[in-house]
Amino acid sequence: MSATCPACAEPAADVFHEQRRIPAHSVMLFDSREAALAYPRGDLRLVHCGACGFIFNKAFDETLNEYSQRCEESQGFSPHFRSWMEAVAKEFVDRYDLHDRSVLEIGCGKGEFLALVCELGHNLGVGVDPAYVPGRLDSPALDRLTFINELYTSEHGDMAGDAVICRHTLEHIAPVAEFVATIRRSLADRSSVIVFFELPETLRVLREVAFWDLYYEHCSYFTPGSLARLFRREGFDLERLRLEFDEQYILLDARPGDGSGPELPLEDDLAETADLVATFRREFPQRIQALREIVDQRHDRGERTVVWGGGSKGVSFLTTLGITGEIDYVVDINPYKQGKFMAGTGHEVVAPERLVEHRPDLVLVMNPIYEDEIAQELARLGLTPDLVPV
Repeated sequence: MSATCPACAEPAADVFHEQRRIPAHSVMLFDSREAALAYPRGDLRLVHCGACGFIFNKAFDETLNEYSQRCEESQGFSPHFRSWMEAVAKEFVDRYDLHDRSVLEIGCGKGEFLALVCELGHNLGVGVDPAYVPGRLDSPALDRLTFINELYTSEHGDMAGDAVICRHTLEHIAPVAEFVATIRRSLADRSSVIVFFELPETLRVLREVAFWDLYYEHCSYFTPGSLARLFRREGFDLERLRLEFDEQYILLDARPGDGSGPELPLEDDLAETADLVATFRREFPQRIQALREIVDQRHDRGERTVVWGGGSKGVSFLTTLGITGEIDYVVDINPYKQGKFMAGTGHEVVAPERLVEHRPDLVLVMNPIYEDEIAQELARLGLTPDLVPV
């Protein structure tokens, strides 16, 4: 039975990908393996809307999710990511002359990006996110920042200033059209307000059969075109639509308007999305088998394998492959993850220094963009394992 598309309200197609009982949250870390193994699970049933290209989890149950200070989503401990994020923030501030302005960030996480925008432009900032941790952010702009530990709703609409930022949040929202419409209503006819969204890009996930980028809390999956179509329908005029971070992320700039204007490059992707959905469905079993064989063969030879990346990708990779004792540890440079245990499989997250004792033969890299950074860290530790990006 088909479902109604949450983005365009058209009847969507049937399920093209299904996984049962996956962890209901993949950035939630736990103090014990027992707690990690006991964390709630839900089903993933991905549906593709042929009308607008949007992909969503038909089986999503938002009551299973927990957004709180226990979430550890920050990537800012990576020098590579931090450098890229700083460049994006600077370009955003300069392009739209955000100096001595007011900025709202919806889903601000730990506040790093909002702080950068306020540092660079001497702006006032308000961040809304239940996962913000008071006292953790170190920024010279702290006295100009206000954080609200809540989920964003229409009640926060009057906080929208000269710019609205929403990074890596829309993919967590099931009623996406309603969410974008709420933001649009809060801006009324203020066409000068710039709106900036950033979120994962799904064509790459489908093309590479990158199942480790599918998580329960990511109930909504956008291509550049499906994101643009949603914003146009809800009354935004698009200024820019682009791919960044090795084409892993979509970045969209828009202003309140009527949704008209010429089509931007990257918008025309309906046919490509449909083709790649078929590719993913066809190649998923072989992808699983090939990666499982790598892990099993190393384990059978008595070699040690670790996963580098204690976030969502690592959780999805381990749980989808059903890996338990074949891999001893997951490595992450984020100190707030170290010593914690991952939902689903209960693997412990350890610091890179732990590998000096463990001496792995193989390191599976969850995100190829960090391969050089990881190689440098391993060399610093005097380790020479095989390094394989998935």
